[in-house]
Formats: sequence, structure tokens, C-alpha cells
Amino acid sequence: MNHLLKELKDVVSDCCITIILNTHRTKPDNKVDRLELKKLIHEADNRLFQYEAEEKARVLSKRLHTLENQIHYDQNLDSLILFVSETLSKHIHLPIRVENRVIIDNSFATRDLVRLLHMKTNYFVLVLSEYKARLIEGFNETLIREVGSPFPIENSDLYSTKTSELKNADRQKHLLSEFYNRIDKAVNEVRNDDPKPVLICSQEQNYNEYLKIADLKDSILPVFVRGNKLYQDAKEILRESWKVVSPYQFEKNNERKKELEAAVSSGMFLSDANEIWNATIEGRIRTVFIEEDLFRPARIDKNTITFVSENERNNPDVVDDIYDEIIDASMNSGAEVVFLKRGELHDFQGLGAVTRF
Repeated sequence: MNHLLKELKDVVSDCCITIILNTHRTKPDNKVDRLELKKLIHEADNRLFQYEAEEKARVLSKRLHTLENQIHYDQNLDSLILFVSETLSKHIHLPIRVENRVIIDNSFATRDLVRLLHMKTNYFVLVLSEYKARLIEGFNETLIREVGSPFPIENSDLYSTKTSELKNADRQKHLLSEFYNRIDKAVNEVRNDDPKPVLICSQEQNYNEYLKIADLKDSILPVFVRGNKLYQDAKEILRESWKVVSPYQFEKNNERKKELEAAVSSGMFLSDANEIWNATIEGRIRTVFIEEDLFRPARIDKNTITFVSENERNNPDVVDDIYDEIIDASMNSGAEVVFLKRGELHDFQGLGAVTRF
């Protein structure tokens, strides 16, 4: 997903179309997804032919409908996003709920991708034993997929059957370390373009041995699912995993809010959108805190943000979502973005930032 995000941000165009909608994972509910997408594409078509030159509108509309025909609704997760410009045409299924909307701007709306990348509840579960390893991707307690080749990885050669070596504890540890090192490299290969954290599901001794050889120890959660679940159903493993991850993530979220509270006390906090925008341009923002479902159209003129009504959202000189622009600019300046649940920034109208100085 990091690769896709970079690809989207590299697109330079005066007309980037983003269509975002909630979807359903199972039949018959996912039948309505096709109809909802058609409705949103119809909205996009109307805006294209209203504000763009006719030939350009026809080209983009055709690309939209071609992409629509490539979507497999039986692969739906919780949401679907389409990205279309004159040079790019892609779609992605996401395991998060979104706000249905059509955005036509000079860049793609990527905040939902950014939100997913920064939600630590999107993770891998490494089911580990001395003889075999499985890798499962989850979001909260929901199964996204069980990773295929090279998984599952079986220990077919890094063990000994000789009586003398079986009695040699150091030799056994060495062979196990070699096996775990092979697994670790395979896990990191899977995570090259999608660096989600890893939760280990194993006996405590195996968990400790794996940590000794892991190349990216900081990406392994400091909690684990205890026991041998190697032959358990993947969905059940995710349900048990979420019971371990959920309280850990709750505590991590509380720590981030403490950072925000400390910034307010020290005067290194901004909550006005214009102040945050200009501080971002100056490179003074360390962390942006924003509520997940905060959307608002606005104009930007000479680095001044002016909010406008929903009725003006589709006007050519209006940015569909000013908060998406703030997130994008913040990340480009090296700032971190933290998404909080609705109401957690109520006193600051849903937006706040911690400054570097």
C-alpha cells in the first residue's frame, strides 16, 4: 500500500478523480455495491462534463467506466476506492468504513489510505512453532487473508534426528534459530511494500527465541498470543489475536492523547486550520491529530483557507476536502498524522497539531 500511496501522490494533473464508497463482504448485500458505484460514477460524469472540456471529459469518463467493469464485487471488503486520471486508473479494496463521496481535484484523495496505514490494528499474525509457520493478515478481529507462497513454511531440513544431537541443547537452538531466521526473512519480504506490525502466536519459549533473531524487532508487537494454534482456523486465530491487540492499542492511543495534552499545556499546540496550514508550509508541525470522519470544502488563496458551504463543494476553485490537503502537506513536510475517533477532539473542532518548536 505504501507503493500505491507514493504512486498516487506522484501523479500531477489538473483533474484527478477519486470515488470512495462503503461496500459489503458477502452476498446478497454486495449486490447494492454495484448500484451505489454506478450512482457515484454518474455524479462524477455530471461534474466532468460541467467543468471540463468535452473531449477531456469523454476520455476520463471512459476510463472511469472501463475501471468499473474490472471490479470483482466478490472481493469486496468494507470499502472501495477508485482513482482515475489521464495517466492512471486503479482501484483498491480496504477493510475500513469510509464516507461515500466523489472528489475531483488536482490530486487524489488519499486520506483513507493514510488512515489505514496509520491504524496499528491492521497487522499480521505469525503463527509459529518449531516445525511450521503461517502468516495471516487481519484488521481488528476481521480476517483479510492468509498469506500464500512462501507460506506456510515447514521445517523440512533444519532439525536433527540423531540421538547425540537431540541431547545437545545448543545444537537444537542453533537449528531452530536458522529456521526462524528463514521465516523472518520471508515475513519481511511480504511486508516490504506493506509494513504492518507483526503479532506472534506461539508458545512463550518460541516467541522469545524468535525475538532474538528478528531483523525488525521494533515492528513486532510486545504482546503475543500464547499457545500452539498452528492448526486452528484463521478466523478463530484473528478473534483471539484481537483480544490481545485491542487493549494494547487502547493504551497506545491514550499515550498519544497525553502527548496532545502536554502540547496544549506547553503552548506548542495549534487548532486553527489556517495556523496549522501555514505552520506546515514552514515545516514547524511535528504531529497532526485529526478525527477520522472530518471533511470540509474550502478555498485556498495565498495560503489562506476559507471554508465554504457544501453547496459550493463542486465549484472548480474549491478543494473538496481541506483536511485531506492538510494531511498531504503535513506528511510531505515530515510530520506524523494521528487519526482519532469522533468526538476525541471536540474542544478543537476535530483538528489539532503539535509543533516542533
